[in-house]
Amino acid sequence: MDPAPKDGESAAGAEPGRGGTAPSSGVVVQVREKKGPLRAAIPYMPFPVAVICLFLNTFVPGLGTFVSAFTVLCGARTDLPDRHMCCVFWLNIAAALIQILTAIVMVGWIMSIFWGMDMVILASKYS
Repeated sequence: MDPAPKDGESAAGAEPGRGGTAPSSGVVVQVREKKGPLRAAIPYMPFPVAVICLFLNTFVPGLGTFVSAFTVLCGARTDLPDRHMCCVFWLNIAAALIQILTAIVMVGWIMSIFWGMDMVILASKYS
């Protein structure tokens, strides 16, 4: 007679021969981040410009994002290659406005700081 499975353990998971998987099966999993249109519109800027935008976003929410929108017009690359430059520019302006308008309840300020950190991370990968 088989013992009953313990809490959190299923009968199929307990016995690999019956359709469950062995704990050391050696499966490799690749994780790829799927970005939304606003997040994918963050431009790849030179590192010093990204640091300045992070500094601006830290003290005046949305200002660094607003400045980064103009780098798109200067030819900065984004993760939206199929969209026109003006569309990506307006997406960055929209992100800046969201950060400015929601800074009153601290959400925009936190979003602005994370946006600036993403700019620096992308700039370090670009360099």
